[in-house]
Amino acid sequence: MKIIDMHCDTIGELFHRKETGEGENQSLRQNKGHIDLERLMGSHYLLQNFAMFIHLGDCGDPWEQVCAMYRYYLEELERNQDILAPVLCYEDIARNEAAGKLSALLTVEEGGVCKGELEKLGELCQMGVRMITLTWNFDNELGHPNFDVALREKLQQAAEGLRNCTPDTARWEQERLAAQAARDICMHTPNMTAGLTAKGKAFVEEMERLGIVPDVSHLSDAGFTDVSEVTKKPFVASHSNARAVCPNVRNLTDDMIRKLSERGGVMGLNFCPDFLEERPVGEKNPGTIAAVARHALHIARVGGMDVLGLGSDFDGIPTHGELPGAQSMERLWEALHRAGFSQSQLDKIFYGNVLRVYRDTLG
Repeated sequence: MKIIDMHCDTIGELFHRKETGEGENQSLRQNKGHIDLERLMGSHYLLQNFAMFIHLGDCGDPWEQVCAMYRYYLEELERNQDILAPVLCYEDIARNEAAGKLSALLTVEEGGVCKGELEKLGELCQMGVRMITLTWNFDNELGHPNFDVALREKLQQAAEGLRNCTPDTARWEQERLAAQAARDICMHTPNMTAGLTAKGKAFVEEMERLGIVPDVSHLSDAGFTDVSEVTKKPFVASHSNARAVCPNVRNLTDDMIRKLSERGGVMGLNFCPDFLEERPVGEKNPGTIAAVARHALHIARVGGMDVLGLGSDFDGIPTHGELPGAQSMERLWEALHRAGFSQSQLDKIFYGNVLRVYRDTLG
């Protein structure tokens, strides 16, 4: 079994623990999060995408922040050069595998780090960045997301009101209805009108020229359409599921899945419990493998076997009850096999489809 995972937030999580003094004895090689190198190697990973996630609402200068995170990434590459090597071009993947090393592909989750300056995109390319998520949950110079942070805060406030009252009371029902309404606005209402800006379209064109894969996870529905029209090569939704199975706007519609497939792109199954299935407002959602299988079966039915990959979102999501980390991938393989996927189909899901996209896109 080989594995390629298109998205995790491990580098950012470890960087912030170090910055806040909470990361003592925590390293990329071994830590208490969802992913570390020892578990990746033990689970036969071929390649892990490491995202530099920048929260635009929680940092001063996003460019300075991503540069600081990059320096931390370089430190970890140096410390672990015996088992880890970067991917700068497609051929590096096979070279690293032949040397017995795990491949690391560096990505950015938040196109706003460039502050709309094309020359910064070139600098990211020089750093080794080979995939960029165009937006997170904030508007930026490139485009607009589906899931807005301000709306999420309203949802969190509504959920807090629900927790602070006693069930089976009039107030409970009022708070439940308020939380339900907030969730419907926040999680079920896609942005159909605001997509890529003119600058965003120019960035996507330059990304293709440089060999940087555009990532539409988090992007608005209108933005997805813009990317599909601007690009010529495959693009990806690195960590998004099927909206027909779970109606969260972070997931892709069937039409999006088909368009992504027609372009030769791939979408990565995201293990976030709330993107896999919804539970009633106020009920804990631990996450199940059965829900992951439902998304995989639907995506394959709609877009074919070549569009499906993995994008765990490990270290950026609440811990999934049945897939708590990189050590759980054999469990997922077995569950998908029981759900009806053959050995050759599982090879495509777990690494083959993403490997093909990298062959077709990386410089």
